[in-house]
Amino acid sequence: MRIGELATRTGVSIRSLRYYEEQELLSSVRSASGQRHYPDSAVDRVGFLQRMFTAGLSSRTIVELLPCVDAPSTDTSDAALERMLQERDRLSAHITDLIHTRDALDQLIATNRAHRDSLHTVAASAAGCV
Repeated sequence: MRIGELATRTGVSIRSLRYYEEQELLSSVRSASGQRHYPDSAVDRVGFLQRMFTAGLSSRTIVELLPCVDAPSTDTSDAALERMLQERDRLSAHITDLIHTRDALDQLIATNRAHRDSLHTVAASAAGCV
């Protein structure tokens, strides 16, 4: 199938499919005129790639996981599991950092609110409303 059909069947943009090829996540055969042609199995491959991206994995990490998909064995499965656990730890650390950042922002918001409240009180006193 050509790239447009693969895009239609998977719901993935042509641009994304080209990117997948550039990153060596997906492969095609070129016709004499240079058009990309994909096997029917490319639909499942793109679905797999989409699930990996949805899980927060980078294309570089996905390339590291592909041996488990392309040549399943105990070794490739163990390596893939270890790599996914590393990515989970990385994401957990990032989430912790984001929580700390949000907490710091919450403190700034509270300070701003307190300052605004004091300004309203001063303005109301000056107007003789208190």
